[in-house]
Amino acid sequence: MNLPATATRRSLRRHLLLWVLGAQLVVWVVVVAVGWNASMRETRKFTDGHLVAVAQLWMGAASWHHEGESPWPLPVPSSETHEYAQDVAILVWENRRLVNDSDHLADGLDLSRLPDKGLVTLVYRDTKGEPHDWRAYVETARVEGQERRVMALLDLKKRFVLAEDIAKHLAQPAILLLPLLSLVMWWTLRRGLRPLEQLSDEVAALDAFAGQRLESQHRFREFASTVTAINTMVDTLQAQAQRERQFASDVAHELRTPLAVITLQARAAQVEATPERLERLEQEALRAGRILTQLLDLARAQRAAGPADAPAGEPAQDALLGEVAVRLISAHAQLAHESQHEMSLVEDGGEVRVRVNPMLLELAVRNLVENALRHTPAGTQVELRVWQDSQGCGIAVSDDGQRGGVSAPPAQASSGLGLGLRLVERIAEEMGAQLVRDGGEAPMTTRFALRWPHPEGAVPV
Repeated sequence: MNLPATATRRSLRRHLLLWVLGAQLVVWVVVVAVGWNASMRETRKFTDGHLVAVAQLWMGAASWHHEGESPWPLPVPSSETHEYAQDVAILVWENRRLVNDSDHLADGLDLSRLPDKGLVTLVYRDTKGEPHDWRAYVETARVEGQERRVMALLDLKKRFVLAEDIAKHLAQPAILLLPLLSLVMWWTLRRGLRPLEQLSDEVAALDAFAGQRLESQHRFREFASTVTAINTMVDTLQAQAQRERQFASDVAHELRTPLAVITLQARAAQVEATPERLERLEQEALRAGRILTQLLDLARAQRAAGPADAPAGEPAQDALLGEVAVRLISAHAQLAHESQHEMSLVEDGGEVRVRVNPMLLELAVRNLVENALRHTPAGTQVELRVWQDSQGCGIAVSDDGQRGGVSAPPAQASSGLGLGLRLVERIAEEMGAQLVRDGGEAPMTTRFALRWPHPEGAVPV
């Protein structure tokens, strides 16, 4: 089942919106990741600094006491705690004797490698023997033979919880702003694509066959190349339409004469069927048949020029122009004998190979040969020449029948030539060749040649 075009057509607005939202999501993830790392880093610095401050505060605030005196009392925690307030444990030694242990951690800590001063990470084992990482800062002071050591400790799990809390606070605004930003971007894309939609409407309303074109001075310079391409396509369509109209006019002109003669001769034959009238009737019928054959050839040429994978299409392949010329001379030998023409073949520069559709090539050359045989006087020499030089290569059909002026274009050739040459012109365009008409080389007076330039169209052998 074939779906309508609108069912499978993708939306550019949706495509751009998805890309923008995807880019925003990536940026948001990067911002959150950077914020998370920053919060972890800053929390480490904050808690380490907090430990240092607490240890130094205890070191300076607690008065020195003599043996037997009560230690400095620990501060009483307030019931109104701040969300960022950290529960810091304090251990105090005086003259290597533990005098304060706020959280009863001394028994679970390995204090053998405790430094005199600095930050250190310690492992604390609880009553069940499970290890816990604690961050500690140690401060040691020695005055008049007495030593005091203060250590402030913080559970690293609490520091991680603090960092996680900070990261969440940083991410929450981004999460809340993401839907709003998506809505704004959707509105922005919708407004931004309006000029493209307007251009599409202008193209849809364009009547290419009526000579209409888009304004080249568009208000958005980004559309300049698109407008130029569309106008070029319109010009091409108009030129093609003009060629179609001219071709239809040529067909009508070519068919009008034989059909009119057939009608007159048929009416006259009804009154008196003389041999002359019947012969004329036969000639005009054959002439109309040749025109219809050429139309059929044109239809075959258009099908053959389609894509290689099309049902009626035929892919391009290497073809030797000399072999094509030999086949056509052999095929038209009887016609040349009956019309008293002499046919010959000349090959300059050895074999010439071109990559074309073989059927199109043979149709083009066959029409040129038949035009030369049918529309030149008896006794005319018809020469097929194959050549290649530094400029290109090609195949030409020449004669010495003194047909028309050298400068006359193909469309103005004598009666019967217009449609055939139109057919050859179209085939030449499809093959990438050029149909050239000139006087040829003496003693020839008229030449029609198919020319391929080097190096695209031909490969010299």
